[in-house]
Formats: sequence, structure tokens, C-alpha cells
Amino acid sequence: MTQPTNDLLRARYGESVPPTLNAIHPAIASMLSHRSVRAFTRDPLAPGTLEQIVAAAQSASNSSNLQSWSVVAVEDPGRKERLADLTGGEGRYVRDCPLFLMWIADLARLDAIGERRNLRREGLDYLELLMVSVIDTALAAQNAAVAAEAMGLGIVYVGAMRNQPELVAKELGLPPRAFGVFGMCVGHPDPSRPTSAKPRLPQAAVLHRERYDLEAITEPTDRYAEAMGHYYRRNNMKINGNDWAEHSLHRVRGAEALNSRDRLKQALTALGFPAH
Repeated sequence: MTQPTNDLLRARYGESVPPTLNAIHPAIASMLSHRSVRAFTRDPLAPGTLEQIVAAAQSASNSSNLQSWSVVAVEDPGRKERLADLTGGEGRYVRDCPLFLMWIADLARLDAIGERRNLRREGLDYLELLMVSVIDTALAAQNAAVAAEAMGLGIVYVGAMRNQPELVAKELGLPPRAFGVFGMCVGHPDPSRPTSAKPRLPQAAVLHRERYDLEAITEPTDRYAEAMGHYYRRNNMKINGNDWAEHSLHRVRGAEALNSRDRLKQALTALGFPAH
């Protein structure tokens, strides 16, 4: 059951609820209810759940109708275990979820079609097409997340699948020009381990009107950083530094903080994406 709108807004924005948000569409209220779920029950998913999620994903916008993404659904415990071993600290919920979805930036399909029909496809070698594919993959995955949550399920994204992309590609049998962008755990949330919505930046820090105003973000981001510091400590969450700003900047401090993803360009080249 969806929470009252006022509660959802306070959970998402804290004291920074925009005053104009006094009437929320039910679909938006469902999105405001999002929280990452990292603990799942052992209950199986209902028949047809996967297909409904994929139908929602395929209904997302995409560039030029190229549909340059795919998804690999993993339910086999052994394969989930091997993928979990590639994630580092995020492996537990990959192992525990009943359905693990690996979202693939996929230029291999167009390449194969072009080869069969003997048609030119040199554009696939350029960064623009890789960006198109990654963007469309993300759009599709977020549609899938919204669909799963509408069915009462919980999800969490797993970006750590990019730590060792060549090994992920090998495990999933990905052809050249296919790259695992991120994973998604799907399942029934464990009621004994509830999670809360994580507050987001005030709209004043992300919403610009007509032109970008970097100076305008100073006060709202400082206020949010302090509030999130209290949130982290209240929820006994690990934090590097005193507040959100220090914690976030610690995550981008240098190559050593990227969990092997500093070599992503080399990995993409190895997976069949030329560096044009």
C-alpha cells in the first residue's frame, strides 16, 4: 500500500519539500516510494513476472528505434554465485534474489544483422553509438524497476558488475560489441529487514530554469550534506567523512576508488568496442 503523499515527500526531501508539490499523481507517488532492497524472501516470483517486466522495459523510449540493449535473466543458483563472486561487497543480494537481471548495452545484434545482409555498419565503431546503447539500456532498466515495484517487488541495481566486465561477458556468453552495464536484483522484500527511502538533494540543487546556475547550488547542497550526515549516522550506515559531500567526494577521489573500473576503456576495447 502506498504511503500518504505528505509522508512520501518528507521521506524523499526531508525539510526541502517544494511547496508546489501539493497534488501528486498516483504513478508519481509509486516512484516516490522507491527504496533499494537488499534482502529478499525465498518466495518465487509469480509466473509471467519476468515477461511483464521486460514488456515494460521495451516500452521505454530509445534512440532511432535501434533498440540497442538486451537483458540476460539469471535464475540458476550456480551462475548467480559466480556472478556474485565478481562483485565484491554486493554479492550477498545477488546470491539471495530469485531473479538477477543483467542489462546489456548491445550493438552485437545490429552488427550481426548488418553482416547477414552485407550492409555497412561502420558507425557502430564510434563512441556515439556506445553512448546511445548505454543510455537506452538505462532507460529500459528503469522502466523495468518501476514495473517490478508496481507489482510489489523490490529491486536494487548492482553497478559492481562493471568491476570485471570481461569475466561477466564470459560467464553470460556475450558476443563482441555487448557490454554488461549493470545488474538488477529482483524479488520479494524481506519484511524483517525493512529499508527506508533515501533523501535526495533539494530540487533547488538540481532544477535550473532557462540556464544552469552553479552558484545557486551552494546553499541547498550544503544543507543537504549536513542532513544526510545525520541520516547516515541515524541508520548506522558506513560513511567516509562527516557528511554527504565528503562521503561522495571520497567515492571519486582517484582511480583507486573506482574498484578496477579505472580500466573500463581497455575492457570495452577488449569487448569489441573500438575507441573512436
